Amino acid sequence: MHDAEAVADTDELVGGPLLDDTSTAAATSALFLGIGLLMMGNGLNGAVLGIRASAEGFGLFETGLVMASYYAGFFAGSIYSVRLLASVGHIRVFAALASTASSVVLIHTVSVVPITWAVMRFIFGACMAGLYVVAESWLNDLATNATRARLLATYMIVTMGGLSIGQFLLNAADTNGFRLFILASVLVSLSLVPITLSATSAPPLRVPLPLSLRELVGIVPTGVIGSFWVGAGAGTLLGMGAVYGAAVGLAPDRIALLLTAPLIGAIVAQKPVGWLADRYPRRGVIFGVSLQGAAAAAGLLLVGDGTLAALALMFILGAALFPLYSLVVAYANDWVAPEQMVGASAALVRTNGAGAVIGPLGAAGLMAVGDARLFFATLIGTHAMIAIYVAFRIVVADPIPLEQQRRFVVMPARAGALAASLIPRRRSRTGADPR
Repeated sequence: MHDAEAVADTDELVGGPLLDDTSTAAATSALFLGIGLLMMGNGLNGAVLGIRASAEGFGLFETGLVMASYYAGFFAGSIYSVRLLASVGHIRVFAALASTASSVVLIHTVSVVPITWAVMRFIFGACMAGLYVVAESWLNDLATNATRARLLATYMIVTMGGLSIGQFLLNAADTNGFRLFILASVLVSLSLVPITLSATSAPPLRVPLPLSLRELVGIVPTGVIGSFWVGAGAGTLLGMGAVYGAAVGLAPDRIALLLTAPLIGAIVAQKPVGWLADRYPRRGVIFGVSLQGAAAAAGLLLVGDGTLAALALMFILGAALFPLYSLVVAYANDWVAPEQMVGASAALVRTNGAGAVIGPLGAAGLMAVGDARLFFATLIGTHAMIAIYVAFRIVVADPIPLEQQRRFVVMPARAGALAASLIPRRRSRTGADPR
């Protein structure tokens, strides 16, 4: 193990090479299979909890606390997981966290009370944060300059696709029984198989150059504010979507469609949003996409619950909400030095996580004192806050020259900080330094 004083910059590695070059394709496939299974279990667990909380008579605000606990755990795990990796090692950490996450899913069936569920969700979220760090470290070890962008895009598709499939599995059994919890636990456990069987040694851990939130606010406040409100929107949609569906009386199959539509929209929209982000000023693109999200959420207040119109609007909402995180990260990276990118990403992940805790709590409060459909009012508010702040910055601050923007790269909305290490270190098309 390296001494702490020996870690001089972001390029210093802890550990050795993970796999031989000849096994890179197999290792990549195994990694994405493990991530996919993990996200399927994650998606199913979150969706069934939202439905069961209503069936078990939890109040809306209690349910909001339960769902927000996942993001609080993720926030804490994103801070401490790198320290755990440095002392224990990647494969052991992955095995321990996946086993713990699988176990806590089952505890939901043993003690059906809000405080137990909140604690279990917190632990599950902390485990997921550490699992992301392990997966992203592995991806960094496998990536080359030619494959970084492709691996990051595949990572986004696998995570969002896994969540979608997991939510569709709501139809696999009665949501009032225990079988769906067992299925979610099995999926999380199965993610261990391809990871542990493919790993021959610990992947290297890139230690990011620290960048405080205060420093990042001083450099690119739009990135910080945008990350917070994107997190609030994503936390609301993913955390409270099933709760809303159950509260308005939708059947589980319709809830599954309602939850999956925005994730499909996210996958479809990343490429066209990226095309716009590379050809037009990014603040303008962020403003337009956030208005799209606010308009879609407003439309959902006007159409029938679970109708085809609602599914279409949820698709449009997801096509705005999730690419917004990629846009915010890309905009922040335009302003920071190359050696600060991973540190900036770590700060944005924490900010995003803080927003993801606040979002479900705000939605739960509105739904509890008003109507369940005020779930969408929260989403209008999160997108409107981004649009208003970006409009203000467009007026008071000069933009970065278009030719100095770095290339847009997709970022999963729930990625860890180390995902930023996969962003190609190329400059913009002109080769200029954006600072």
